[in-house]
Amino acid sequence: MASSASKAPLFRSVAIRGYAAQAASKPARGTSDVQTTTLPNKLVVASAEAATPISRVSILVRAGSRNETYDNLGTSHVLRAAAGLTTKGSTTFAITRNIQQIGGSLSVASDRELVAYTLEVTPNHLDVGLKFLQDVATGQVFKPWELEELVPRMREDLARISHPVRAVDLLHRAAYRNALGNSIFCPKHQIGKISPETLQHYVASNYTTNRTAVVGVGVDHNLLVGYAQNLPLDSGAGKDNASSFVGGNEARLDRGGNLAHVAIATQGAGWANAKECLALHVLQYAAGVGAWTRRGNVNGVVGKAVSAVVGDRPLGFGAFNASYSDDGLFGFVLSTEARDAGKAVEAAVKTLRSGSLSGEDIARGKTQFRNDFLYFVENGENLAQDLGAQAALCGSVLSPAQIAAEIDGVSASDVNAVAKRVASGKLALGAVGNLATVPHVHEL
Repeated sequence: MASSASKAPLFRSVAIRGYAAQAASKPARGTSDVQTTTLPNKLVVASAEAATPISRVSILVRAGSRNETYDNLGTSHVLRAAAGLTTKGSTTFAITRNIQQIGGSLSVASDRELVAYTLEVTPNHLDVGLKFLQDVATGQVFKPWELEELVPRMREDLARISHPVRAVDLLHRAAYRNALGNSIFCPKHQIGKISPETLQHYVASNYTTNRTAVVGVGVDHNLLVGYAQNLPLDSGAGKDNASSFVGGNEARLDRGGNLAHVAIATQGAGWANAKECLALHVLQYAAGVGAWTRRGNVNGVVGKAVSAVVGDRPLGFGAFNASYSDDGLFGFVLSTEARDAGKAVEAAVKTLRSGSLSGEDIARGKTQFRNDFLYFVENGENLAQDLGAQAALCGSVLSPAQIAAEIDGVSASDVNAVAKRVASGKLALGAVGNLATVPHVHEL
């Protein structure tokens, strides 16, 4: 298995992972498999029982790209790439050698809000793995010569960004400008320019107990609490960059070729508004998230409308709902031949603007969302990711059973209410490729 490696950022946004903040005061249902402890220093510890041969522990910090400023843009990308370099307690060789010897995996992933360090190992080697997880997450030293060696790797990261992912990244820039608009990738002009001092200051400002959570799946909760209590982190709340949606903007990257990749969204909902988050996710699945069966057609009311105008030519389509702690985006991403892009975008926006759904569409979307969520958290790695985001961003955790029950409680009127809000909202646009036929946002 791999030693400390940088994983691609995780774009999947499960809105209900923020639902715990509002639901914590409700009577617990099915919570026997999830335990949460908040330490006196405000660090949150959460664990889930799981009959799995692999134990997973994550240390999550609210240090994602939204916390960067203009002067240190790209810092969270460097942190992602630098995981596994020499620390205060271990050399790069020692980290790699020891993790490999126990057959474990030590990796890091990040998004706009979180940086997550994750250990995966068999339970009998957990004690060894946890030592190196602590080293990687809390003992960074950022030696200049090691950072220089990251430059080719980071350039490769940028070169490997797919056009649909780039379109979503540009959409965030258009929708928010800064904070949530900050890219999760380092700008080209910043590669090799972020100093050890800048990295140390960023870590000192953001890697504090108030901004950290420790979660485990297949790990004894008391053991996890003891481990978290001994992490060498300073106390402090730090500062989160506020972000406000700005409609009517666009960010376009015309690169020619035969294809166009377009992401369009209006304002969604942050996790503080849990009811809307859930309803928007049902709306997402009702609108269509791609083919639901192997070799199936694009589904959903918006997906079918786009498919109808494109015909048998290539089409990739999916509605998305990106929910963050304080705001969100709701919209769609599509990829098609350049000649079809304009009419595909117009068909999608027109259908999205209709503002109402049939009871049958809502019922289908609700069932698909519920089942997709349960399928997602069935995997131990995904469950750890979901619990970790709840713990780090909300301070409390709901079990999958509780979340499924809340999804069941979403009504057709809830979904139609958010559909009408989406229909009247201002749009933001991000696009990459041959954009000859792609309309400008003010034309939609």
